[in-house]
Amino acid sequence: MSLSRGDLRELYQEVIFDHNRSPRNFHEMEHPDRVAEGHNPLCGDQLTLYVRLDKGVVADASFVGHGCAISTASASLMTEAVKGHTVEEVEALFRDFHALLTDAAPPGRDFGKLEVLAGVKEFPVRVKCATLAWHTLHNALIGAGDPAKTE
Repeated sequence: MSLSRGDLRELYQEVIFDHNRSPRNFHEMEHPDRVAEGHNPLCGDQLTLYVRLDKGVVADASFVGHGCAISTASASLMTEAVKGHTVEEVEALFRDFHALLTDAAPPGRDFGKLEVLAGVKEFPVRVKCATLAWHTLHNALIGAGDPAKTE
């Protein structure tokens, strides 16, 4: 089944609103393996991301913070999407997701629910809101000490 542009926009709005109102994995994690901070000075989004790894696989991910609807929804969707994937798979997903929002998505990549965030591409200034959690996750996975920034 193919969705029209209007249907996609409506689905995008519904998913963004749902994940903003009721973000998944929105809690401070006890005993995380990695923690990273993220900040988008443009709109004031701030988050702390927690990751628990098990033999190179993201066993759990959660976040706390505040931000715009897109930032919160993206963090919520991201924490759902990365669980059960290896660090290498998550890094590849980050690269492909960033391409989806800024350039062209790699052919054949199934983004699942993350696909709804492709609508952000129409609003370039909001891409930073949608990618903040991803940059923060990247920093957590590589053990970077500095906060992730979108600038």
